[in-house]
Amino acid sequence: MTATKTGIIWNPSKIDEDVLKDAVSASLEGDVQWWETSEDDPGYGMAVEAVEAGCSTVIAVGGDGTVRAVSAALAGTDAVLGIVPQGTGNLLARNLEVPLDDIPAALARISAGEERTIDLGWVNIDGEERAFAVMIGFGVDAQMLVETDDDLKDRAGWLAYVEAMGRAMAGTEMTGITLTLDDGDPSELRGHTLLIGNCGMVQGSIRLLPDAKIDDGLLDLLLISADGALQWLDTVKSVVWDNGIRRLLGRDEQAVSTESTRHLTAERIRVELDAPLEFEIDGEEIGAVSSFEVRVQAGALRVY
Repeated sequence: MTATKTGIIWNPSKIDEDVLKDAVSASLEGDVQWWETSEDDPGYGMAVEAVEAGCSTVIAVGGDGTVRAVSAALAGTDAVLGIVPQGTGNLLARNLEVPLDDIPAALARISAGEERTIDLGWVNIDGEERAFAVMIGFGVDAQMLVETDDDLKDRAGWLAYVEAMGRAMAGTEMTGITLTLDDGDPSELRGHTLLIGNCGMVQGSIRLLPDAKIDDGLLDLLLISADGALQWLDTVKSVVWDNGIRRLLGRDEQAVSTESTRHLTAERIRVELDAPLEFEIDGEEIGAVSSFEVRVQAGALRVY
């Protein structure tokens, strides 16, 4: 790695300081500067300081919230993002195939210095724009986060989301959706789950957005409108078989839409809901929203 100054943004609730510093000392060379996240700031302000201090590599050590905050600060800069995943979801790390649960391996990847450029998504809610690296949305995926027991999540990791799936499905309701893609005309639709993503894999290697590419300058959208047991079976078949196993077998090159699942792409998306629904950004619940606008920033972020 050619970087001479490295900034480390670390979440003290996710890792022991001595363990992290020992691993960094054994893996990284040059000037290393440290910033600790806080409850008020999961990493954005610290990453801005790291860039201003001349750090050419900024490493986010923590969960999805830390990675998202640091990514937002680094977007459009020359600094390169490194990730040492220490959360439950680790969504961007999974999609980039960063080693999980292995700090030395994650640091070795950064030290190797092989970087790539990826897109970043931005969602505007009530005039406040927030970055996302993986996906945003409402419905089953977001409701699972609300329904998941925190104690179980701490003990069982991503398996806790499976326990929440049943209650989440029972808790989702169909609503009217006004959807506008790019400069197109608004479409009046109905559904209970809408996911918009920069990349498509979530916990358990489930790929909800099979066509999503992290560097294609597009956002992928999945609308689910299953109503009743038969359509729920159709949705499961679409996710698991049509857009899962069949894709692995090479039988389909593009995502398959069905009566209850629709796949679309766009650079800009506007959504208005008839009723507010619980919303998530990169796995983090942020409360109920009734409208939002989304855009992609192509080639926004350099990552290891």
